Amino acid sequence: MDSANQDINLNSPNKGLGTDNLAGVPVDEAKGNAAATIPPGLTEEEAEELRSELVKVEEEINTLRQVLSAKERHATELKRKLGLSPLIEFKQNISKGWQDVQTSQAYVSASATLDDITHSEVYKKTQETLSQAGQKTSAALSTMGTAISRKLGDMRNSPTFKSFEDKVGTLKSKVAGGRPNGEGVQSPDGMSPAQDNPPF
Repeated sequence: MDSANQDINLNSPNKGLGTDNLAGVPVDEAKGNAAATIPPGLTEEEAEELRSELVKVEEEINTLRQVLSAKERHATELKRKLGLSPLIEFKQNISKGWQDVQTSQAYVSASATLDDITHSEVYKKTQETLSQAGQKTSAALSTMGTAISRKLGDMRNSPTFKSFEDKVGTLKSKVAGGRPNGEGVQSPDGMSPAQDNPPF
């Protein structure tokens, strides 16, 4: 019998098991350990009845474990055939969880409260104040930028800047060897560099 199609009726004599039902399951261990002593207040008949019931419950637990294991294997096989991977299941669980959150009373209540806040007079006044502050800041930065540009222009035309430019020009001509704009510069082999074939 295929373990995935087992009979799970607990009243059935097979109890969801095939021919290899409980082979190798240590059921007599509990009976052997308990037979050595009888708890006080119990007769030997009551103790034997409890041991018998314990064996049955343990058999049912083992049966349920085997059935559950078979059902889990069968479910895994069905998911594989349907192309459901653990990642897809995770995404579906996340999506369902988010839908559950959105329909929950707490979320709906919080959303309604947020709507109330955004439509309140205090919120509107705060928003207007922040908007005005942003406009004023933008205007101030624009004015400051214009002032800086004007100052830089004034500085470029100042005698100090002109004097600085002249000094840089003098230094440049000294580095170039007294030849303005690099005239008469020769290559190390003593020949003038050819400009007939520029690199680009």
